[in-house]
Amino acid sequence: MNIKAGVIGCGSIAKFRHAPEYKANPYVSEIIFYDRNPERSAELAELFDGSVAATVDELLADPSVQVISDCSSNENHHVFSTKALLSGKHVLCEKPISLTIDHANEVVEAQRKSGKKLMVDHNQRFTRAHQKAKEILNNGELGKVLTFRTTFGHQGPEHWGVNKTNSTWFFKKDRSGFGVAGDLGIHKLDLIHYLLDDEIEQVSAFQGALDKVDEHGKPIEVCDNIVSSLKTKKGRLGTAAFSWTYYGEEDNSTTIYCENGIMKIYHNPAYQIEVITKDGEQVNYKLETIQTNDNQTNTGVIDAFIDCVRLDEEPLVTGQDALSSLKVVLGILEAAETNSVVKI
Repeated sequence: MNIKAGVIGCGSIAKFRHAPEYKANPYVSEIIFYDRNPERSAELAELFDGSVAATVDELLADPSVQVISDCSSNENHHVFSTKALLSGKHVLCEKPISLTIDHANEVVEAQRKSGKKLMVDHNQRFTRAHQKAKEILNNGELGKVLTFRTTFGHQGPEHWGVNKTNSTWFFKKDRSGFGVAGDLGIHKLDLIHYLLDDEIEQVSAFQGALDKVDEHGKPIEVCDNIVSSLKTKKGRLGTAAFSWTYYGEEDNSTTIYCENGIMKIYHNPAYQIEVITKDGEQVNYKLETIQTNDNQTNTGVIDAFIDCVRLDEEPLVTGQDALSSLKVVLGILEAAETNSVVKI
């Protein structure tokens, strides 16, 4: 099966994740790039031996293109993903699915109407450690999950974006919307939903632009740090911290505390999962190192997306899953802004 892929938006995520993974996939024959800055699409077409579409409409009207990666900035996801689905394309949309519930519903509705696949790139579900962690929790050896904590932080998007500067769109309220909460936070909220097979239903939070400044030296318009307390439908309690100011090293760790012991994920570089039972036994799992901005490995996301198109399977992250995580992010931001506990 020969699949042609279209990529909308040629920033870092397209360059370092989507394009190389399409290129490496045996079922993908060609990649067609579109970006509103033509030199960016030309650069990726050259790098990955693809071609360029002059407009989004030209790309979506091409009957030979079956799948689209929507790598545009956050405020455009609902526009391009909806349009692509209604043009009969299968869509892999970057996260967050959109900046508002209404817009997210538009995308989910377009998927329903078109009958095409919609997958949202909450890529933490795909790491081997998180898949193994879910297996361990599901087999019940640790008993019931009681509490959890999770964090995701690095030194900030201005260190990895295409133009490594403080003018990055991630710092602009109208384009990024949620700051670090939409960039890193939403990944971990989705992960908690996935690992615990549960949904977060109540939140409180604090946020701030503690350190980042824009290209004019002014504090950025969105939060660079957020710390929240979470309660799930099944009554589990947890904390989550997201940061663009972890300047010494990246932290992508989660700890799950259960009746019979603790599971630590991505705490120890040598062992991706450590299980410590309440009797003091320790089992270490050596799986794979997690993708970081400095260590780009194959995320498995494109392969999973192409497989669900090829084999007509349900995506591992549906539009509905992405909508659930978006609701939690919006709840956390509302809680931080109003100093209150918010019900999702």
